[in-house]
Amino acid sequence: MSELNYTAAIEAILFASGSSVEASRIAEALEISEKQAVEYAEALIEEYKAADRGITILRLDNSFQMISNKEYAPQIRTVMDLRRNTPLSQAALEVLAVVAYNQPVTKAFVEQVRGVDCSGVIGSLTSKDLIEEKGRLELPGRPLLYGTTENFLRCFNLRSLDELPPLPEDEKKDEPEAQTAEE
Repeated sequence: MSELNYTAAIEAILFASGSSVEASRIAEALEISEKQAVEYAEALIEEYKAADRGITILRLDNSFQMISNKEYAPQIRTVMDLRRNTPLSQAALEVLAVVAYNQPVTKAFVEQVRGVDCSGVIGSLTSKDLIEEKGRLELPGRPLLYGTTENFLRCFNLRSLDELPPLPEDEKKDEPEAQTAEE
């Protein structure tokens, strides 16, 4: 297959899938290395960006998904008669931040950080597919562990958790060092 055929094949795979596809699966299907699959997919992403199309390809960690361009969300909602999701409450954003920055975490950990019961919020975030159960902790009672989902990355337009902004405490730690260096 030529390079053009590989990118076209990746485009077809992503379109037909409707959900994200791991680079390793693309590589397996095309009988190329995972590194090559990522390079071809990244080239396809750039091609879509340059063409200013109604669809684009999103990279989520080590997987790719074909999605509609967010500029056209109002028109898509109108045609599909979709209602806008209600925004997340302050409590939900706080719980989501605790989970995202500290995952995997237990409900008890989140409640300890926030100081209030979080059962309802965790249930709501789970139903919105922003967090999910990631296993159980090896302690008495075997509490559930929670972590963010691929949908979380998609909703917050992140490629990976590494793109989360630094916590304010981290920034404050950096400031005195910067002042010392200037003196």
